Amino acid sequence: MQPFLKALDEKIGWLLNAIAVVTSLLVVGLMLFLILARYVFGWSLVGTLELVMLAGMWLYMTGAMIASRRHEHLVVDFLELQLRDARVKALHRVLVALIVVVISACFVYWSQRMLAWGVQRPQHTPELSIPLWISQAAIMLASVGCCCYAIRDLWVGIVDLRVARDSYGLTREES
Repeated sequence: MQPFLKALDEKIGWLLNAIAVVTSLLVVGLMLFLILARYVFGWSLVGTLELVMLAGMWLYMTGAMIASRRHEHLVVDFLELQLRDARVKALHRVLVALIVVVISACFVYWSQRMLAWGVQRPQHTPELSIPLWISQAAIMLASVGCCCYAIRDLWVGIVDLRVARDSYGLTREES
């Protein structure tokens, strides 16, 4: 089962990176086009900024998932760096992961409610009439993705805690 999960993680990572590259190019390209159109050619293009904001939302939320996947999302490691014992480090990782799972589950709930509200009471952008639930879907996807990565981190922490406990038991019995 482990090789399957590793392959799945690599494919998801590739997809997240592809979405980040495409949305980055869209944000930069559309902003450059908007600036050139407005200040060089004197055109007033309506709706371009709405596309930039939509691509930006997907870029930000994809970036949050990439950071969670790489264990780089909101890292405070002062206490972790002070810990020396492997069991205490593993316990610390489990506690941090548990807190992140709970917080992530709250975000999943809130983003699901927001997306459901957006679908039930549809609103659109003023110029291009893009449904707002499209950007809300990015928030929903990011909250679910980050929660899944938090569960992964909790699972890995529990496994590390078991390994540390077992190795501590072996070394204690040997002495």
